[in-house]
Amino acid sequence: MTALHRPHGLVEALELRAAHPSYMVMAGCTDLMVNANHRAAPEGILDLWRCPGLGGVTVDATGAHIGAGATWLEVQREPALAPWSPLIAAAREIGALQIQARGTLGGNVGTSSPVGDSLPALLALDAEIEVASVRGSRRIPYREFCTGYRKTALAADELIVAAHLPPAAPGAKKVWKKVGTRRAQSISKVMGAAVIELDNGVVKSARVALGAVADRPIRIYEAERAVVGLAPAKAAEAARAAIHALVKPIDDVRSTAAYRLDVAQNLVARFFTDVIA
Repeated sequence: MTALHRPHGLVEALELRAAHPSYMVMAGCTDLMVNANHRAAPEGILDLWRCPGLGGVTVDATGAHIGAGATWLEVQREPALAPWSPLIAAAREIGALQIQARGTLGGNVGTSSPVGDSLPALLALDAEIEVASVRGSRRIPYREFCTGYRKTALAADELIVAAHLPPAAPGAKKVWKKVGTRRAQSISKVMGAAVIELDNGVVKSARVALGAVADRPIRIYEAERAVVGLAPAKAAEAARAAIHALVKPIDDVRSTAAYRLDVAQNLVARFFTDVIA
């Protein structure tokens, strides 16, 4: 029989994780239950749904702090998160309302699927992921957190505690876009996010991220460097060229690599042309 533990707080959760690093960690179960019939029953389960110390959203002078147990419905309904709008936009597109009411930020980050809708938003917003164990806590820049296909920098005895977003630059253009087979409840073919700062009509800085084009969500650093100092229209073409040269999309049952490359180029170019729309 599979053992089930429901800790009453974060300290107990970390102690249980240290004692049972092989146990399955679950919260909203929106991803785990999909694959439940395709793998062996786990030795044990650590149920973190509504575990005290892992939820909530706070915003202060240092930025936004979103607990790993916060649901996507809670994220999109939190008015204080408006300056970090790409994450709200992603939250509104993660499955149906039932999924948004159960799925959690920590689950999306921990699963680390290449098509996880929130992940490019976290990259573009320069998020840090806080993880903890009985040994202490640490923050990992999200750009370093995904290490491969559904692989992360999380140690066996650690749990994801929160995501931390730095203050949004005043006046920065922030965007998240998704391309799928239909308008709602679709798995992304390509999705992306960007944070773009202008100064006197030219690009001062940009953070550009894409999902569903590689084995993990990726920052397009070459495009970010190529657009600095350019007017938005020229920046769009420079970004398009960088995507064409550097992005090697995956080819799977949902879409061809060639299609994904075309969409990725157009999507990122629109991030810059929309700045002056």
